[in-house]
Amino acid sequence: MVPWTCGIVGCDAVFDDAESVILHQTREHERHECQVCGTVVPDGYFAIRHAFDEHTRAEYVRAYDADSEAVRRRERVKREVESEADLQSIVDRLNDGV
Repeated sequence: MVPWTCGIVGCDAVFDDAESVILHQTREHERHECQVCGTVVPDGYFAIRHAFDEHTRAEYVRAYDADSEAVRRRERVKREVESEADLQSIVDRLNDGV
């Protein structure tokens, strides 16, 4: 099993599974304000998901002054998390305060 790292700048936390890292990002880090629309979301995976589900790649590039490598890196993170994590269990745990 490959460990999951938080990935938020300045955080070296490592976890055994994708669900734990997403819960950590949601609970332990400050929220992120989307530079495209102003929506405030948890930093990390949920911020990436918001950016790429709600906005075009061009909007993301303009708002964050990102290059194609930054887009590819975040798309890869989103794809890996979504292939490994049980997102419904994360939502349920967040709603239940677990």
